[in-house]
Amino acid sequence: MVYHPYFRGKQYELITVRENASLLAKSGFVPIIEPVKETLSGLERALEAVCEAKGNAVVIVNPHHGDHSDDGADISALLGKKFLQSINISAGVLLGEDMTVEEALACLGEHKKHNVTLVHAGFTDAKALVAGIGADLPKQRQIFFEPYCGKLYRKHFADCERILLRNGFVRRNNKDYPDVELFSDLHVTYDEEGMNGFGDFLIVGDEYSESGGPAYAVAIHLTFIDSDKDDAMFIYHFKSKRQDTPTDPAGKFAEALDVMIKKLNEPGSKVFESMAVKEFRDLHAKKHYPGLGYIKKLSMQHHIETLSNYFD
Repeated sequence: MVYHPYFRGKQYELITVRENASLLAKSGFVPIIEPVKETLSGLERALEAVCEAKGNAVVIVNPHHGDHSDDGADISALLGKKFLQSINISAGVLLGEDMTVEEALACLGEHKKHNVTLVHAGFTDAKALVAGIGADLPKQRQIFFEPYCGKLYRKHFADCERILLRNGFVRRNNKDYPDVELFSDLHVTYDEEGMNGFGDFLIVGDEYSESGGPAYAVAIHLTFIDSDKDDAMFIYHFKSKRQDTPTDPAGKFAEALDVMIKKLNEPGSKVFESMAVKEFRDLHAKKHYPGLGYIKKLSMQHHIETLSNYFD
């Protein structure tokens, strides 16, 4: 279980998990889902698809962001009611900087029947937490948000399955993205970090916002692995020509897609010809605009397909 993509559970993130459940399972990839919307029907459908595909997922039961940030009881209730018998679905406990050891242990105790995963995101008292968990510690998967978890902190969990989560996507205004930049090398170097696997925030990034503002420019984000650069992963940002008003997103998508197709058709393109890329090509041929959420879904799917192909 090498790759752990981190999804904030908005509509198109959950659709991405649901529609790619078979690929995720076949590749041994484990999505981490932090539910941010009050309604949990999309989450339930995504988890049902994961279980049907005999895959695995981690669901954060105490989200930092969104509608459940004050109380994750409804998420815990859904897991208890529908997925308690499923060893595929793990309850993820998010350990933030404002959490006490007592609160962390109480949350772990509440979900101990549910194959707990600890997600370290600012919590500092590793020593006391490890002492409190005791003999159960090696059974629990540990996921570390890289900015908060140095090697000294991670050392306390040396006997566990350990996953390092790195944000490769730097969020900017669409018009400010460079044409191409480094995304990450963690898929190549995670074992050098003493980890059993790695994760990222796909092409969305770690920063959370309820919704984007008006898009003055449209950008399509597409990751690729460069075999000439030690298999590091880079990301293209294909942008519309017009960037001065928030009007005509469909026309601006067509402009960005033109740039993308030209790049893909160049000899020696490094971009994997994924099912998502094929769909982008179809959209270009039909001159169809499916909406910005759908475009983001295709970019996330392409990212998963690219890593699946790399590890295959």
